[in-house]
Parts: sequence; C-alpha cells; structure tokens
Amino acid sequence: MEKMIQDLCLLLMFLTGWEEDSRKKPGEKIFRAWKGYLFEVLNRLADDKFIVQFANTKSVTLTEAGKQKAQQLKDQFFSEKGASHGKW
Repeated sequence: MEKMIQDLCLLLMFLTGWEEDSRKKPGEKIFRAWKGYLFEVLNRLADDKFIVQFANTKSVTLTEAGKQKAQQLKDQFFSEKGASHGKW
C-alpha cells in the first residue's frame, strides 16, 4: 500500500506541477510542485531520486526520473486500457 501511495503522490505532483526557468542555470527549465504531502512520502520519493527537496521551501523539483515515472503512471491510470481493467 505504501508504494501505491508514493506513486499516487508523485502522479499528483506531476499533474498539478508547473515548469519554470531555473534560477541557477539560465535557459534551463525545471518542473516544480507543491510539498503538500506527507513528509514520509516526500522523503521516500527523494530517496528514490524522483524529487529534490530544499529546506525552507514550499515546493519540490521533480527530477527527469521522477517526470518519466509520473508519465508512466499517468499513462497507466488514464489510458483506456488501464481504465478498462478496473484501475479506477
């Protein structure tokens, strides 16, 4: 169950996140999302290298691996094939 919660939180961060210019590297885009999830889940996502957390901020940055995993989850849960197999 913990893995599913982690996956769903990553998916929600992806679906509600936004892309913005990096402050550290001009011209580079980063994908951010709000931290409004359980700290334990955020810590596991950071340990798995799907997100990067910074102290004293209200948002996280999704890594390329995090965006790829979230896209896979989105395809899995929102495709017609996924919907027809009782995922929802």
